Amino acid sequence: MKLAFTKMHGAGNDFVVLDFTGKPFSLSEVQLKRIADRHLGIGADQILVVEKPRAKGVDFRYRIFNADGGEVEQCGNGARCFARFVLDEALTAKREIRVETASGVIRPKIEDSGQVTVDMGAPRFEPREVPFIAADAARPSYEIRVAGIPVRMSVLSMGNPHAVQVVEDVERAPVATQGPLIERHPAFPQRVNAGYLQPLSRAHVKLRVWERGAGETLACGTGACAAVVAGIRRGLLDEEVRVSTRGGDLTIRWPGDSAPVMMTGDAVAVFDGEIDI
Repeated sequence: MKLAFTKMHGAGNDFVVLDFTGKPFSLSEVQLKRIADRHLGIGADQILVVEKPRAKGVDFRYRIFNADGGEVEQCGNGARCFARFVLDEALTAKREIRVETASGVIRPKIEDSGQVTVDMGAPRFEPREVPFIAADAARPSYEIRVAGIPVRMSVLSMGNPHAVQVVEDVERAPVATQGPLIERHPAFPQRVNAGYLQPLSRAHVKLRVWERGAGETLACGTGACAAVVAGIRRGLLDEEVRVSTRGGDLTIRWPGDSAPVMMTGDAVAVFDGEIDI
């Protein structure tokens, strides 16, 4: 079966985007892993699938599959690429759309500058909503033991689960060694994304993220949202923050409480192609 695709990236977080608005989605986990494989397939952190909406009042359904073939709830950088893709492919004429995801409806908007702003919804802090196994109710941070070492982190959901640490030097952070241990820590029954946040000022941070099912990526949109929210709740950051990742910069805004998190950044089409799977 030949499958048309578009390769895209948002701040270096790269995607294969597939249009299934005209046919039922039928790819297996094995096929998805093959597409994402950087040696045997196209190569991607995530595969994004465009489908017709199932719910009323929305324009599209958006599905996300990590490089390991597993489906996940949300991907912020992917959401920007999704909005750019459906406009560029003439699947819609709207510059602002409502998109159904596994974690709720998001609202991407293409700005006059070409960047895309996404209303990512309000963060959730109750442990059962993350999900996170904790003895206490929602708190700005928790201490858990990772490989026998106590680690303090903020835990929240941005439609998917995040555990964010504040570090002095993000380049020296143990992302590749500790990240996988946090991802599969028993306190996180659905696994978790492990973020490492270095505040440079109250309006600028550096960030690295170990993503569940994908490993470290050049950028993570929901990870950037979670990191800024965590920093604000801990009194470290203002409500608008520039997040510098290895793939580029994102702007995150959150006024607090139950307000939605707004994320702005690039969405870039790299090339189109066709793969035989």
